[in-house]
Amino acid sequence: MSIHIEAKQGEIADKILLPGDPLRAKFIAENFLEDAVCFNNIRGMLGYTGMYKGHRVSVMGTGMGMPSISIYARELIVDYGVKKLIRVGTAGSIDPDVHVRELVLAQAAATNSNIIRNDFPEYDFPQIADFKLLDTAYHIAQDLGMTTHVGSVLSSDVFYSNMPERNMKLGTLGVKAIEMEAAALYYLAAQHHVQALGIMTISDSLVHPEEDTTAEERQTTFTDMMTVGLETLIAD
Repeated sequence: MSIHIEAKQGEIADKILLPGDPLRAKFIAENFLEDAVCFNNIRGMLGYTGMYKGHRVSVMGTGMGMPSISIYARELIVDYGVKKLIRVGTAGSIDPDVHVRELVLAQAAATNSNIIRNDFPEYDFPQIADFKLLDTAYHIAQDLGMTTHVGSVLSSDVFYSNMPERNMKLGTLGVKAIEMEAAALYYLAAQHHVQALGIMTISDSLVHPEEDTTAEERQTTFTDMMTVGLETLIAD
C-alpha cells in the first residue's frame, strides 16, 4: 500500500486514465466501464478499476497541478506497476485555430515549473509524450471524426496569471493550450520508462472567451477525450 492510495496489490490495472477531477473519474467508471470497483477514496481522490471492451483498465483522479499529479502518478508507477498512463483533462486555448470542445494531444509540454529544473538546473529537459500512444490516439480520433490538434502545450504552475500576455505570446509560437499537469507526468514517465500521454479537451479560450464552458460541462460532457483515451489504452 502506498501513502496516498489505499488499493491493495492487484486492484489497479497496468493501464490507467488520469483525469484531474475525481468526479470525472467517477463519471468515466459509471459510464464507460463494466463491473467497476472503487479502489481509492483517500482525500476524496476517487479511483476505479473495471472492464472496457474486455480489457481491464483503471481510472483515477489526480487533483490540480504538477505537485498533485506527481504524487499520484509516481505511486501508481512505483507501487502498483502501472505502465500506460493517459491524462484526460481540460486546457485553455491560446491558439485562435483551437476552439472549445476540440481535442489537443500534447506532443510536448513546456513548463514554468521548477519541478524539473530542481533536478536539471543546467538543462531545458524536454517533456515529450510516448510516440506510440500519441500516434495511436491521433489515428483513433481521426477515424472517429473528432477535430484534433497535435502540438505543444504549456504546463503552468499558475491558473490565475498576472501576466496573461506572456502566455498568449506562446500561442504565436505554436503552443496550442495551457494546462497544469502534462509536463510532470511526462517527466515521471521518462524517469521510470513507462508510457504517458496527455489528451486535453479545450474547456475555455483566452482567444475566444465567448466559447467558455461551465464547471458541470467540464465534469460530465467532455466524452470524446474519454473515448480516445480508453481506445488508446487497449490498442495493441
